[in-house]
Amino acid sequence: MKISLSPRAFSRTGVAVSTAAFLALGLAAPAAAEPGDDHVRAQYVSNHQSGSTVHMDGRTIGTTLFNLQVENGGTLITYCIDIETGIRSQAWYNEDDWANYPGKGSFAEPGKVLWILQNSYPALSSNELQSAIGTNARISDQDALAGTQAAIWHFSNGATLDRRNQPAVREVYDYLVENAQELEQTPASLSVTPDAATGTAGETIGEFQISTSASDIPVDLSAPEGVELVDLATGEAVTSVNDGDKVGFAVSEDAEAGEASFKLETSSTIQKGRLFKGEHATKATQTLITAEDSEVSVKAGAHVEWSAADEPAPEPEPTPEPEEPEEIDEPDPKPNPEETPEEEPTPEDDKPAPGKEDDEPKLPVTGGALAGLVAAGIAALGAGGGALYLSRKRKAAAEDIAG
Repeated sequence: MKISLSPRAFSRTGVAVSTAAFLALGLAAPAAAEPGDDHVRAQYVSNHQSGSTVHMDGRTIGTTLFNLQVENGGTLITYCIDIETGIRSQAWYNEDDWANYPGKGSFAEPGKVLWILQNSYPALSSNELQSAIGTNARISDQDALAGTQAAIWHFSNGATLDRRNQPAVREVYDYLVENAQELEQTPASLSVTPDAATGTAGETIGEFQISTSASDIPVDLSAPEGVELVDLATGEAVTSVNDGDKVGFAVSEDAEAGEASFKLETSSTIQKGRLFKGEHATKATQTLITAEDSEVSVKAGAHVEWSAADEPAPEPEPTPEPEEPEEIDEPDPKPNPEETPEEEPTPEDDKPAPGKEDDEPKLPVTGGALAGLVAAGIAALGAGGGALYLSRKRKAAAEDIAG
């Protein structure tokens, strides 16, 4: 039977294998967060509204507001902030910070984009925008949308509107670009950063930063006895959190190795100016930014693991005093070569004892053994030659005396 894995299933399989490897090495591996657990996740499902066509940097481009369907419920209306990349059908998006913008533009002045979103269409109706501009020219919804999108692309991609555009679109664009001011980023609807940590019993593990537009979010804590979620500023146990809080898990020193987690879930407002980037890095889709405040259901959380506190190291055993060395008998001195017997051993002396050759197992002659035999032969020849030389010398001396 052939089994095929979806990309997400394959990813989870990889996480499981990695976790097993960590555990095999005795290390605590943080649990992987499921999609949607630590950020708002949404899918592009349709176009919300179309605007007039604009002409920028020699190109003719359509303008559109897009619908993102939030995974946990709710719909977001968004503008594009990446003129260089098209939107991919049914693409999934994750809420993120401006600093993590992945598009092809520089997005150098995101604060001015936020000002535009707060002071243009659809935050203001086309009639309200016309009054703010102070023009007598009639501005339609399509013109207001197009002028707003063009002004956003000016600050996200550095694009410039040229002279071929309709006068109403040009008026909206000029007004927004000339008056835009840098604003601070609005808080996330709900996020916990980071989403995992590890440590050792006896420590406060993790420094989890809460970012949210909601307030007094209840904490759903899952932890063994002796482990608390505490406010890092006060050390007090917490049961609810707010924007800017920093929390961690206080683990008692005698706790066994284990894990704990907390979850947050609430209704929150995703405010104008929140960035949504494509979930798949290899499947490019244009980056979007929220054009309206939207009430949605959001979830986030974090997880920790810890090892038991180290046991005290055993005291080292005393080093034993060295014993005095035993006296070793000196070996007998080697015989003097001059004292070598005159007579060579008879062949009978070299014969093995009866039965010895047949009784002992024969071993193959290796290179080392062969070298030893050669050396022994050379030594024997030397001894024999020396004995023969001494014998002849003594015989010659005896003949001289007799003569």
